[in-house]
Amino acid sequence: MSNCYCGNSIPFQDCCEPYIKGIANAPTAEKLMRSRYSAFATGAADYLVNTTHISKRRYHNKKDILAWSQANKWLKLEVLASTETTVTFKAYYLDENLKAQVHYEHSTFKFENNRWFYVDGEY
Repeated sequence: MSNCYCGNSIPFQDCCEPYIKGIANAPTAEKLMRSRYSAFATGAADYLVNTTHISKRRYHNKKDILAWSQANKWLKLEVLASTETTVTFKAYYLDENLKAQVHYEHSTFKFENNRWFYVDGEY
């Protein structure tokens, strides 16, 4: 079995998949961010929309998220730092032209109604 897309050394089905499938809620902001990376890697656009804070969802289109998710080949996630409500990371991927890219982001999360949500990020 291979490691989860998020970089944890356990299989996807034991790591991020339960969150993506709605079997469990991510218990921390970092686990939510890792599962969102795995959702990009697997094309789980519904999860990405549903884990975006309600105040920001109007800025995120499911069709565009899915297209961007599928146009790229997701290579690796590197978590640089995390606090209770923030995660700084680098996401490595190949774009649609197979050019290596790195997405750097300092993300903010909010815990509301017993669930974590992605609010926004600084690039």
